[in-house]
Amino acid sequence: MSSQGHAYEVALFGEFFPKDLSAILNRITLHSESAHQMHAREILFEPFDVQQQREAGTEPVLLRARKEMLEYDAKWVLYSYLKPESVRVHPEATVRPWAICQVVGDALSFASALGYIRRSQIYKRGYVFRRGSLVIQMFQQEHVDLKTGKPIPAHADTLWEVEVKTATPVRNTQETPLSKYVEAVLDVQLLMKGLLDLRRQDV
Repeated sequence: MSSQGHAYEVALFGEFFPKDLSAILNRITLHSESAHQMHAREILFEPFDVQQQREAGTEPVLLRARKEMLEYDAKWVLYSYLKPESVRVHPEATVRPWAICQVVGDALSFASALGYIRRSQIYKRGYVFRRGSLVIQMFQQEHVDLKTGKPIPAHADTLWEVEVKTATPVRNTQETPLSKYVEAVLDVQLLMKGLLDLRRQDV
């Protein structure tokens, strides 16, 4: 049984070729309450002693800083993730402890003050859909121009990625057991059958 203390993210993942974009876009739009464009910058941080932690058998907590580029005056949001629960406990969806922290001021300095170093940076450009308690992100990754720090537009044949997940951290309670959120992501998996293969992954 999952521990009561944690809040969780429940998620499924998939990817598809650009030629399938309009069919998949149409089907997701049809079954969502809202949709808007997304262009986000994400920076992944890991603890400076990540190697020692792993060697000691401790699973390091990774931090991801995300900022929405299309929103005026958008703030950085920091997410922390732990390792997904085992496939034995949750065979159908990725369930992992996570927390969100809104940061006032410079999130990147805040992360380094916590003893984290920057591991990688990407931009994601695409669409975000809301469906009940879920958010569906559909995007292509853009790499960063090392000279300017600006995103390089994705190549036309870059794969599209899809993440179907709980919009906010959820707790495993009697009223809202995790199984309810697992069912919600599996509903989307069923809706997309034949067009898009959504699956669990250990990330």
